[in-house]
Amino acid sequence: MKYAIVGSGAIGAYYGAKLAYAGNEVHFLLHSDHDFVRRNGLQVDSCDGSFHLDSPSVYRSTAEMPRCDVVIVALKTVNNHLLPSLLPPLLASDTLVLLIQNGIGVEADVQAMFPGVWLTAGLAFICSAKTTPGTVNHQCYGSINIGNYSCPDKSKVARMIAEMQSAGIASAEVDYNEARWKKAVWNMPFNGLTVALNTQTNCLLANPSTRTLVKEMMMEVVGAACALGVNGLDEAFADKMIQNTLEMTPYSPSMKLDFDFKRPMEIEYLYSRPIVLAREAGFEMGKLAMLEQQLRFIQTQYLG
Repeated sequence: MKYAIVGSGAIGAYYGAKLAYAGNEVHFLLHSDHDFVRRNGLQVDSCDGSFHLDSPSVYRSTAEMPRCDVVIVALKTVNNHLLPSLLPPLLASDTLVLLIQNGIGVEADVQAMFPGVWLTAGLAFICSAKTTPGTVNHQCYGSINIGNYSCPDKSKVARMIAEMQSAGIASAEVDYNEARWKKAVWNMPFNGLTVALNTQTNCLLANPSTRTLVKEMMMEVVGAACALGVNGLDEAFADKMIQNTLEMTPYSPSMKLDFDFKRPMEIEYLYSRPIVLAREAGFEMGKLAMLEQQLRFIQTQYLG
């Protein structure tokens, strides 16, 4: 299949590069490092084996790109207002859009923008960064779970997953709601706390007080998911997420990098939306609601 990558940062560029290196046709939308990558190619420094794409297909505008079978959107959700202009040139009647984005409620809002488009959610478990032009630093993990939100052609989802697997990307289809809330178990404590306390994941877990706080926040997410009727989340899953994080290299999540570079943070879908949904179901995420308020205060200090 033919792929487009919209949002060629640490996540989009990594998965797109893996697909391209395996021989798939991949088209990358680039912004700040477009000229660099056109001249020098795209480098992936990876714990699973580094590689280089000498001449990737790169573009400044989606208007210049072909219509594709799969569009992988890996933009930060704060930029989703750009989708009405970015996506249409890439879409055919049966294009599958994979949203590799953080938070709860993303697909519902994108579906409202594009009522007939086939949407899937991509839940990436990966430590990856792109802080220099044309280079992705993949530190650990790299799997991606796929949750079907509105695609009626299940064979197309299966084919995409098969091509990811052939490219060395551990991928599997999972229940949509379960996948989104499982990702929130990790995202909600670690993204916000690394910002509020100006630290990294390893430091949060090395300190007994913050390790306890991480676990309590994870259990708030588990409780919210259960109140909303989502299966598959329990204390054992939270403990597994903590253990996986202990085995990671010291890591700054995406929200911490946004804070460090004084960019808008993804507070709405990572915190506000799930907190409201849980409250409507009769469950209060008290500690995470406090963290949301702290994050909004912090962001106003540099964005106004």
